[in-house]
Amino acid sequence: MKTTRLVQSMTEVAEAQALILERMGRLSARETPLEDCAGAVLRETVHAERDQPPFDRVTMDGIAIDHGAWQAGRRRYRIAGTQAAGAPAMSVSSPAECVEIMTGAMLPRGTDTVIPVERVTIEGDEAVVQKSAAVSRRQFVHPQGSDRTAGSRVLSRGQRIGPAEVAILAGAGRARVRTAEPPRVAVVSTGDELVEAGQPIQPYKIRSSNDRAIEAALVRRFGAHVTRASLKDDPVEILESIARLHDGNDVVVLTGGVSMGKYDFVPGVLERLGVELVFHRIEQRPGRPMWFGVSQASRPVFALPGNPVSTLVCLIRYVVPALWKAMGADPETEEWVRLAEDVKFQADLAWFLPVKLRADPSGAMQADPRPTNTSGDYAALGATDGFIELPRGADVFPAGTPARLFRW
Repeated sequence: MKTTRLVQSMTEVAEAQALILERMGRLSARETPLEDCAGAVLRETVHAERDQPPFDRVTMDGIAIDHGAWQAGRRRYRIAGTQAAGAPAMSVSSPAECVEIMTGAMLPRGTDTVIPVERVTIEGDEAVVQKSAAVSRRQFVHPQGSDRTAGSRVLSRGQRIGPAEVAILAGAGRARVRTAEPPRVAVVSTGDELVEAGQPIQPYKIRSSNDRAIEAALVRRFGAHVTRASLKDDPVEILESIARLHDGNDVVVLTGGVSMGKYDFVPGVLERLGVELVFHRIEQRPGRPMWFGVSQASRPVFALPGNPVSTLVCLIRYVVPALWKAMGADPETEEWVRLAEDVKFQADLAWFLPVKLRADPSGAMQADPRPTNTSGDYAALGATDGFIELPRGADVFPAGTPARLFRW
């Protein structure tokens, strides 16, 4: 693992991401059954088992003929038999014969062309081709090896496995494949004010929602094994719990208690536990107080601000890319959109602005700003698709400004 300098001053957004990514170790890999690998990250290169297609494959129901006979003027053929997909290739004994053929079947020996069934009339044991039929050599034949040759690469290490990749793995004959282990993540909320959903609540308390949102994001994206804990503002309890959770997980994500208030115990506790501080505070809004460090066991520790909007923004902007890196995944493709209207932002900070997406008549994706009242206004996020990142250094961002999009 690379050694990184300690960052004590306020950190820029891009620098914060770089510092996190260079500190992420690689999670272990495992052999995964094909039926369980959707959503996983591939940790090996996969090669074609055979030529693809593995034989000259017929792509249309009809009759298979020798094109030389067609060129010589033959329009009537004796039917030598019928061949279905999945059966060995039949043969014709002379150019005067044809084989009734089904889509997906092997091209019969002695033939090289398929005429669609719509252009053929069956008269007893003969097939008669319509005079108007246009026939070219090798039509409706998918040549052997024209997609991939045996041994060629079909999937690369680092690809995320979706439905298409599952089909490719099955086609390569892979009943098992090497993938990244899903991360084990401890998600810790801190605060005397937090009350679980479903429990009685006093007027001066609030519902614990950050841990649920973090869990949902990590399970959906990574299939993560999440252990949740809700802790009081007690430095002893926080220290003991984090130490225990750290030992049983790959990553620790905390939310709350990370700023500079009297009850913000998290930075001090992490220091006592020997977690090396990489940076604390980022030049952004929301989420400025974010803290990141690495334990003596080389496990990353993310301490996110407790306001719900800040928590979600920091999770998506920093934690999600870090976990993809740890799983060995290829970097996510950046997605860019254009602001649908002018916005103003006076603070000298990067701005993460929630947006609702829509496509204009030209097909370009527009981002309608949906700013929250505060970083605690998480209810407003339900009408948004994600947020855009607007850089420092400008007070006004006019309509049409390109911005990077991060989806929830």
